[in-house]
Formats: sequence, C-alpha cells, structure tokens
Amino acid sequence: MLFVSFDTSGKLGGISLAEGDHHSFRVIESSAIAGGTFSAQLVPTLASLLEKHGYKPADLRGFAAISGPGSFTGLRIGLSAIKALAEVLKRPIATVSLLQALASLSSQPGRVAAALDAGRSEVYFGLYGLNAGRAAMIEEQLLSQPEFLERVKTCGASCLITSEAPLAALAASAGMQVQEAARPGSEIAACIGLRKLLAGETVSVEALDANYIRRSDAEIFSRPGPQG
Repeated sequence: MLFVSFDTSGKLGGISLAEGDHHSFRVIESSAIAGGTFSAQLVPTLASLLEKHGYKPADLRGFAAISGPGSFTGLRIGLSAIKALAEVLKRPIATVSLLQALASLSSQPGRVAAALDAGRSEVYFGLYGLNAGRAAMIEEQLLSQPEFLERVKTCGASCLITSEAPLAALAASAGMQVQEAARPGSEIAACIGLRKLLAGETVSVEALDANYIRRSDAEIFSRPGPQG
C-alpha cells in the first residue's frame, strides 16, 4: 500500500511518502515544511515527492495525519488539504494523536503516560496501554500543572514520556520514571497510520476533525455572555 502521512501540528511539520502491508513498512522519503509555509507548500511538496519517485496521486491508497493536539492553524491547514485530496481520490483517512505517537516511542510496556506542553502553564496529558509498540488510548486531557503533578501520582503508569525537558523535570519531582524523546513527526504517523489503514480504523472526509483537546480562543471568547 502506497500512502502519505502529514504532520502540521507544530512549528515544524512534514510529509512522508511511505508504503507497507501487514508484514513490512518503509518510509520512501520525508520532506520537512516550516510552519509558516504549510498552506503554500503542502500540496506542492507532496506533488514533488510523488513525481520524484515516479508516482501519480491516483497511486496513493490512503492518507494518515497527526490530528492533534497542537497548533490550531496548522492542524486546520493540514487536515483541510487531506480532506480535499481524499475526497477527490476517494481514499481512506487514518488519524493519529500526537500524544499516542509519543507514547508509542516508550521503552516501557504496559501502562504509559505521555505529556506535551500546551502553553499557558497547561499540559496535554495522555494515558495508554502499550503493547508491542502499539499505544491504545485510555484517556487524553488538558491539565493545569498542579493537576498534571497530581495525575502523575495517581495514573498508575510505569513511566511518562515527553519531548519537553521542563515537563520531564516536573514529572520526576513527583516520583515518576521519565523518558525523554524527540517530538514525533510524519514518519511515526506513517507507521501508526499504516496499521490503522490496514485494520480499517479510518474516518470519512465528513468526520475528519482536529483533536484540539481544548477549544481555540475564538471559540472561548465568542461564547455569549449571561442574558440579563
């Protein structure tokens, strides 16, 4: 199966052209894309990758994407591009949580926690059951730093994995075993996405949405005030 994976969740994103089946997986090539250029570079970068390796868009059998949490604008741009391509080509879409991708990198099997900085002194926190590199979600939520410290103590995870040094230090201060790893990108999304595509764990174009975990400022501040 030839497919492509997208990551537009952070300041730096990327596209991976990959192929695989139930027995093998390989990334053919990946291209990094700077966050400020997502809207202008996503489709041209994909077209360039396909042409370079002798493929056409119709050769793609599916799409995978990191659906969040992360940049509101970046996620909207990336998922909108996938929606357009998947609708035209009539191909399935597999979504991958950034926290789930991070948890899959843990060296500890069993119950694993993952954490990312959410800004505003808040933390994206996820808890997963990890088996053979596959992370099954138990929970994902947005926590304040005090709530994060308390959840670390009570979640029952064997370790916490994060790409943020300050969060690693916070978790360690609460007595949690910590593993630091690079932030996952389109290549990890491709690996997880292939499994989901092959298993039929896909979403329709209409149902595809970002996993923001929290709402944007626009949504928060557009809420009507109390009626007098």
